[in-house]
Amino acid sequence: MDTAAKGALARACLIFFAFLSAAGFAVFLVPVSAGIINIGNAAGMFVCAALFFLVIFWNRFFRLVSEHRVIRVIFIAIVTIAAVLAVLAAVISAFMISAANRPPDGDTTVIVLGCKVKGEEPSLMLRQRIMTAYRFLDQNPSAMCIVSGGQGSDELISEAESMKRVLVEQGISEDRIIMEDLSTGTDENISFSLEKMNEYGISGSVTIVTNDFHQLRAKLIADKYGLESYSVSARTSLWLLPTYWLREWFGVCYQVLLG
Repeated sequence: MDTAAKGALARACLIFFAFLSAAGFAVFLVPVSAGIINIGNAAGMFVCAALFFLVIFWNRFFRLVSEHRVIRVIFIAIVTIAAVLAVLAAVISAFMISAANRPPDGDTTVIVLGCKVKGEEPSLMLRQRIMTAYRFLDQNPSAMCIVSGGQGSDELISEAESMKRVLVEQGISEDRIIMEDLSTGTDENISFSLEKMNEYGISGSVTIVTNDFHQLRAKLIADKYGLESYSVSARTSLWLLPTYWLREWFGVCYQVLLG
């Protein structure tokens, strides 16, 4: 391949990677239009923007790295750290996929983890969890259900109340639904639900209903409290999945290191 052809191929590769970086930035930006801003899309947009500018100014950057030893050392260190983090992210993702696909063999107590309520109506993600729980409860008529989630300052009712209303509307008997309406996070969802199980004399394993990306962290917390847990996962809308999947990497690391 002659020099001109190599130059054209290099330019084509740079354009391709610039396009991928811009597309990735757009993927993480879309949830912002719905008011969803968290460490997942913030980190995703930052990384994609950094890669975009690196590709656009690659020739200048390459000269700097070639001519300055300190910059070269910093660049090698950054690349090494990025490679380690990429491997870590891949390992966590593999465990997340595994945790999202652990259905129970038979009837177990169902714990539905709360999510945002808009006024008195469940958000898109919460409705996905509710309908997943409904299908499981409909297929397992002897299973009890704990709906777990408190009331935020911008919510008119608790997440537990919102979940219970929809399940009852779908035909699940109120007698099968226990409300835990004080929790403010995943750890409290699990621990307060365990208290409800003890209060009602319920023992045995549990099936956690939450979104697919969330199941690993929920399992780690259940393990911490000595609960044998299975998972029935609500599928996350594709336009939200990258943001919440990336956010969950941070959540899992926090849970493992400090939880």
